[in-house]
Amino acid sequence: MSWRPWLALLLAFWLQQAGADPARQLIEAARGQIGVTLRYDSGYQVLGFPGGDVPLERGVCTDVLIRAYRSAFGRDLQLLVNQDMRQAFGAYPRLWGLKRPDRNIDHRRVPNLATFFRRRGQTLPISPRAEDYRAGDLVTWRLPAGVPHIGLVSDRRFDGIPAIIHNIGRGTREEDMLFAFTVTGHYRYLPPWRGDGR
Repeated sequence: MSWRPWLALLLAFWLQQAGADPARQLIEAARGQIGVTLRYDSGYQVLGFPGGDVPLERGVCTDVLIRAYRSAFGRDLQLLVNQDMRQAFGAYPRLWGLKRPDRNIDHRRVPNLATFFRRRGQTLPISPRAEDYRAGDLVTWRLPAGVPHIGLVSDRRFDGIPAIIHNIGRGTREEDMLFAFTVTGHYRYLPPWRGDGR
């Protein structure tokens, strides 16, 4: 196992002891990927487990969240999604024809993350009002081509509308796009954690 997960855990513990706001921690961890993750790469890769990751300069929308949760809180969505899928495989989408969980890719798929956040976090109403989306919330969309997408609500705003930190094809960015596509989900997954034994 690499030293990165341990460093993330130590940083998360220190920030919690210092009384840092969890939403702000998550946002800063995601924002730290801007200018670092420069490419969109959805290719399947064999990953270490737990704590596996594709090279930091590349990734997809889900990788923004995976890295942010690891960095901010030491929460490994690769491990947590895998554990939840092993316990309740039937609760997860069957879009890929798999007969069992695949720890290399399951956590990198938007429908799986949405299912995990629905099961282990809070599901919030989808709203046309910007003020209903708080910093640190998670939003999923259906893009015009039918592809699912996910991003993190920022604490920055553009004309009163929260910015989104995401990777939609050009690396990690913070942009005005909350209402650019059809919103399909709205979640919150912040401490205190529930339902996963940690």
